[in-house]
Amino acid sequence: MSKSLIVITGASSGIGEATARKLSSEGHPLLLLARRIERLEALQLPNVLCRQVDVTDADAFAAAIKEAEAQFGPVDCLINNAGVMLLGLAHEQDPAEWKAMFDVNVMGLLNGIHAVLADMKTRQHGTVINISSVAGRKTFPSHAAYCGTKFAVHAITENIREEVADDNVRFITIAPGAVETELLSHTTNDEIKAGYEEWKDGMGGVIAPQDIANAISFAYQQPQNLCIREIVLAATRQQP
Repeated sequence: MSKSLIVITGASSGIGEATARKLSSEGHPLLLLARRIERLEALQLPNVLCRQVDVTDADAFAAAIKEAEAQFGPVDCLINNAGVMLLGLAHEQDPAEWKAMFDVNVMGLLNGIHAVLADMKTRQHGTVINISSVAGRKTFPSHAAYCGTKFAVHAITENIREEVADDNVRFITIAPGAVETELLSHTTNDEIKAGYEEWKDGMGGVIAPQDIANAISFAYQQPQNLCIREIVLAATRQQP
């Protein structure tokens, strides 16, 4: 392949799907991972390997990467996009929802990093892009556990960036505000969901997944000696 392999998690919808389309149009072979493989295959993108992988399964994650590398060469970029947002008040929310978020948003991200980082360090080349959130920079009502996961994403990304800077490996945080995706549908509290939708309407609509895909592409396509450490982007009328 003339261009390098990129891995995208949570690629079946929203930001992941838009990013897959964007990077495919730029000529990259892709490994697309999600639990809904039929959605991945329906994209019908060229030079793509689609695998049904839950990012919390470290062995399956690593195995899919090895399979893709055998076909397309080493991973040059990992985009940790898979995420779950389950909003709720701390005294009311089911702790199982907290665990689900930390398992996917934090452990799933670390599983991906663990699968690719040693080889990137050896090759002295590579990029990891972690999709966080404005909720990884400030708190919001009913977001306690979710914010906790995204603050963790920010901290993990910056910490490892410092660790591997001398190895010429880049770590980048993308922190979107509200985006029109399926993320809110994961929340089980109807009152919180209604309030969130009202908040979105009040700012005249939110940004599209394509906006995030464009930012990801921009950060990745910079020369390897330039690391755009963080991009924060949101609708102009989003205040927090």
